Amino acid sequence: MALLNVSKIGYVGFETPDVDRMVEHYTKVLDFVLVERNADQAFLTTNFEHHAVVIERAAAARARSYVGYELREDLDYAGEQLRGAGYAVDRRHDLAPSTPDVVVVREPGSEVPIHLYDGQSGSGVAGYTPLRPTKLGHVAAFTPDLVRLQGFYQDLLGFRWSDTVGDFFVFLRCNADHHAANFLASTKRAGMHHVAFEARDLNHLQTQLDHLAAHGVRLNWGPGRHGPGHNIFTYHLDPDGNTVELFTQLDVMSTEDNGYFEPRPWHEDFPQVPKTWEADLATINSWGPVEPAQLDH
Repeated sequence: MALLNVSKIGYVGFETPDVDRMVEHYTKVLDFVLVERNADQAFLTTNFEHHAVVIERAAAARARSYVGYELREDLDYAGEQLRGAGYAVDRRHDLAPSTPDVVVVREPGSEVPIHLYDGQSGSGVAGYTPLRPTKLGHVAAFTPDLVRLQGFYQDLLGFRWSDTVGDFFVFLRCNADHHAANFLASTKRAGMHHVAFEARDLNHLQTQLDHLAAHGVRLNWGPGRHGPGHNIFTYHLDPDGNTVELFTQLDVMSTEDNGYFEPRPWHEDFPQVPKTWEADLATINSWGPVEPAQLDH
């Protein structure tokens, strides 16, 4: 049984030497709302919560500088459990205006700070525009030790296994969504693989892609459909070269007791249950082309 229970992914941090350029992209091209800003930080959101993305000034660009997850448990209890499991824990009250109390634990292997909090204050944003993503969906990263990292997320933070590709790419969920975190084993690459934001449906995704094109942003992969999760995806690069996925139609497991994802006509299996997929081209994109970089891990 897991020590804790994460309920959702909340936010991701980016470091950049040019905060203005990154803020312009996420607000003008992706229609995020700038909720708050100071000399070195910008807090942006897509919905009613204070922020989904934090952009911070730094000497060099770095994606996934930290990740925030909302917890179901009391933070005192969370800190005790993590310390009891042998992890160093910091209790921070100065990380963001919307999360005045945060437990920080470092992810094994990467040492990326994981922020655990019990809720964010509101952003003041009501409703959605035709363009803006509904939420931060997931963050994917490389790891030199996939087994250890998967154990950290499942045994300590309460994530559940959704799928694996071969023996090197794992998808983990913390609520009904197929994955909130996914990790790719690699001894050659480190850091973030991509960050993903959800579109409501195909019409919404088309509107987003037309808006990207109008701002001179070209896709580097997609549209396509992944096997694990079955989401329709597109990938583009933000100004710092970070890979950003816009997706829709991600698999959901509404009832954990059933053990299968809600049926969809494009599924390969009936019922569609968590499984290990063959590491082939159809798994990566059932519609066809695969970007060469996606095969490099």
